[in-house]
Amino acid sequence: MQDFFDALKLGEFFSIIRQTPLLESQRVDLELAGSRLAAEDVYSPEDLPGSHRSAMDGYAVLARDTFGAGESNPVYLEKIVDLAIEDVPEIELESGQCVGIVTGGTLPPGADSVVMVEHVHEMGQGTVEIRRPVAPWENVMLKGEDVGKGELILRQGQVITGPRTGLLAALGIGRVQVYKRPEVGIISTGDELVEINQDPGPGRIRDVNTHALVQMVREAGCPARTYGIVPDARDSLAKVLARAMEDNDIVLVSGGSSVGNRDFTIKAMSDLDGIEILAHGLALSPGKPTIFGRLNSKCIWGLPGQVTSAQVVMLVLVLPFLRHLQGDPDPFTWDEKFMIRAALSRNLASKYGRADYVRVKLESREQGVIAVPVTGKSGLLKTMLGADGLIRIPENCEGLSQGDQVMVRLI
Repeated sequence: MQDFFDALKLGEFFSIIRQTPLLESQRVDLELAGSRLAAEDVYSPEDLPGSHRSAMDGYAVLARDTFGAGESNPVYLEKIVDLAIEDVPEIELESGQCVGIVTGGTLPPGADSVVMVEHVHEMGQGTVEIRRPVAPWENVMLKGEDVGKGELILRQGQVITGPRTGLLAALGIGRVQVYKRPEVGIISTGDELVEINQDPGPGRIRDVNTHALVQMVREAGCPARTYGIVPDARDSLAKVLARAMEDNDIVLVSGGSSVGNRDFTIKAMSDLDGIEILAHGLALSPGKPTIFGRLNSKCIWGLPGQVTSAQVVMLVLVLPFLRHLQGDPDPFTWDEKFMIRAALSRNLASKYGRADYVRVKLESREQGVIAVPVTGKSGLLKTMLGADGLIRIPENCEGLSQGDQVMVRLI
């Protein structure tokens, strides 16, 4: 087997894939926008709330009328009306007066606070007894306090979460511009592969990657198509690749990405008219034989056939790339909200100049959270199933020592 061409450092590779243009955007109904990334900045068309509103059931008052009120020294006010939730009061409240109000009701002009109903006793004949003072604007949602008219409420590249959807709905924004979700085609190659409902027999294995990669893509919110198992034959793979590239924005090919006699992915990719092979071989473990190519606006990835290596490459490179295409401004920096700090349980060696991603299990011990490397041969599925996350040993490091603090990216 010949050596790879110069393996790219991850930093160089990220610079290459960041240059891939974002997908087109589309305007969709709000109920279809969840978990999508906004393709434009959105500004509030109005104040929210649109007027001063009561934050609870009670009585709208002038705060100064309640100063000094207490259980033994109540203040007496004249209730002039009970307001319904839909009422828009026009009469200005004067000193010595109050109005009954419900949560969300509009304050009458002149009122600047609300006394909770629990602290008021109605005496009859329109007189109410106030047993607790309130400060100006206490228990009041101010006009524009949630959002002011013209305020930026959704930034391009932000995920449209449930709370953000709620804000858009409150402002009457029923359609939003979002980036298209990339459609992903998945191909598994190898003479040794059989369908999962078959008995593999000697020297054969069931096709794991098709099913694992489809699930990972769909969990990322993207549609996925499968193209079955393709044998180790250049012409056969080139034909399926061409069809998959027609159908999808991204194509993932697992297996055949190395440079052995039966590794045809790079050759079949080269048969596609206009293809640019931008990387073949990364300074990455696992995942050194990863391939990345571009054909016009579409991209193709050659992933390791080894099942756990393919899954690590998906987590570290491919899934962030899918977010990049949808407008995520910084998908290749691991988000700290999905990370846990832990102490390493033992020494870990690494080859200088290569980024290592090590599977670890998290354990809670007296001294805190411990990251325990998951041992086992690299092809064993249980090394992924037994892992809670990944730690990264940088390219400029020859290893980590027991007790070192590491950031664990949860998986």
